[in-house]
Amino acid sequence: MSSPPSAPTASAAQAAANDFAGEPSHAQWADIVQQLGAEIAGPLSTAMERIHDLISTGQIDRQSLRTLKESVAQAREAGMMGQQLARLASGRLRLSRERMHLTQILRAVLAQRSRETQARGIQVRQVLKPIEVITDGSLLFSLLNALMDWALSSTHSSVDLRLDLTPWPAKARLVCRFAHRSLDLLEDPRSQELPRALNSLSWRLVEQTAITMGVLPLREDEAGITVLTLEFPNTVSEEPGMSGTPSTPSALPLPPNDTARDSEYLPSSNSKPLAGSHVLIVAQRRELRTQIQAAIQHMGLIVDLVGSMAEAVQFCEDGLPHGIVFEAGLRDADFERLRAEIVAEVPDFSFVEVLDEPHLTQLSTATADGMARISRHHVPDALPSVLLFELSKGL
Repeated sequence: MSSPPSAPTASAAQAAANDFAGEPSHAQWADIVQQLGAEIAGPLSTAMERIHDLISTGQIDRQSLRTLKESVAQAREAGMMGQQLARLASGRLRLSRERMHLTQILRAVLAQRSRETQARGIQVRQVLKPIEVITDGSLLFSLLNALMDWALSSTHSSVDLRLDLTPWPAKARLVCRFAHRSLDLLEDPRSQELPRALNSLSWRLVEQTAITMGVLPLREDEAGITVLTLEFPNTVSEEPGMSGTPSTPSALPLPPNDTARDSEYLPSSNSKPLAGSHVLIVAQRRELRTQIQAAIQHMGLIVDLVGSMAEAVQFCEDGLPHGIVFEAGLRDADFERLRAEIVAEVPDFSFVEVLDEPHLTQLSTATADGMARISRHHVPDALPSVLLFELSKGL
């Protein structure tokens, strides 16, 4: 793995996608909205073509069906990213100040995404120094997931991650490096053009989440290689001689759009702290699926629904959600195998069992098997709080 890039030259700075950490301008947000519309409209137009073919012929081949499914999934994903960007643009975020183990959280995200990376045949190489930072936990989790979304969709080989400290004053520095173009195509004149995926909505989400957190995103694209450096301003260090590393809350500067009036540790009051987290609902009865989905629709979650445990197993083969809410009646041998496989990869994975009969609401910390439980009668009022705890416990 290559070492992190040195300070960029003037020409490199011009090629960097972003070299500032100030609030985005109205023109930048206008560009993002325009890009959002394009990334939703494009796949939906493709989907409409397949639907018209189906209407006119009364049949659809397997390839067309796959294309239809992929187009709808792409449009849906763009819409979800739009929701997260709207949250960042609202100006209503009140960032919390928490001591977070950046290395452990990054490793947890990589473990969560391991099935996806294996399914895509992408190797993620990592050299991670143990580092703690002071930041907003939910936004840190969102940033690392957005980074992986962007890198995995852009790379043509592998992804290299390096986490270390800058020279004095010490700051955490996360470097993500990958080849955005196949080495076989570097001689092609068209190789000078950046692939569309590099500046997609996924990149916009990485960039804007970082800026909201006060993290400097510096990106360089050269000779088919992309290097993104994320520099965290508030790094905790116990090493002697390290200054500039806050040990008390009063030492913390605020990001540009933080509405706090001082540098105290603040509880997170974000309206959607779990926005972008992915939940799979497994229920045989449609009315129960609808009830669960309605209870959490305000949380900004990405939600998928399946009607059987066999479908859930198939769904999880290519990539894991962040949590599974399932109907108790579907707890069978398939579920036990799936749970054993998932827990082996992600020990803190969130399972919430929904029971028909009256039952006290229990968090995973209060049950012998580490699964949360809730009665169907309490779903509308209690499930959001249960999920908030369960999906946040790994942060």
